[in-house]
Amino acid sequence: MSTATLDRNPCVLLVETDEVLAQHVVLDLQESGYDTAIATDIATGMRHVIDLQPALVVVDRMLAGESGLSFCNNLRNAGTRIPVLMMMARDTVEDRVACLEAGADDYFLKPYRTEDFLKLVRMYLQPDVHSSEQLRFGDLVLDLATRRALRSGRAIELTMKEFELLKYLMEHPREVLTREQILENVWGYDFMGESNVIEVYIRYLRLKIEDEGEKRLIQTVRGVGYVLRES
Repeated sequence: MSTATLDRNPCVLLVETDEVLAQHVVLDLQESGYDTAIATDIATGMRHVIDLQPALVVVDRMLAGESGLSFCNNLRNAGTRIPVLMMMARDTVEDRVACLEAGADDYFLKPYRTEDFLKLVRMYLQPDVHSSEQLRFGDLVLDLATRRALRSGRAIELTMKEFELLKYLMEHPREVLTREQILENVWGYDFMGESNVIEVYIRYLRLKIEDEGEKRLIQTVRGVGYVLRES
């Protein structure tokens, strides 16, 4: 990797033990204008994070003899907030919960598809929007430039998906939004079959914005979807 272009191009760190897959992913990233680095184990990945300060980390959940979940846990325990995308072979509620609890921001599924992967990467590495715009609902404030929430002055760190979900809810206050509307506008695509991905993210969003015992704002409308309202 050329260090001369680090200031110009975002760097993506890939933690992957499958050499063929790693080369495929790296080639796609480089052709899209990103600098890249590869780690084949957790220890090397952690060193690369410290040395390179990548803009994004992509990690396979299944590493040879190790777990991508452990890597995420190590990053978050060290206080690192770099966005992490996890590559997963299965798409069950349990897998998604494990992914979120480990500290990953998002995930994509195998088999690897170039277009889907790069679309997700671009979403996380798009240039910051210089905007002072904020959304407000009661004592909850969402800063669109920093992608942070504030509640009663308390700063709340959000993952990209949590930010997009909260933004969509705050753009439609007191309006009941169906699961289909949320999937289409936040995820941009439909999940195959029955999916509880929205419930998983709502759960974690509630934990964050109600961390100090604040009143619930995201209400469940059974059989329909969700609504942002006081009660």
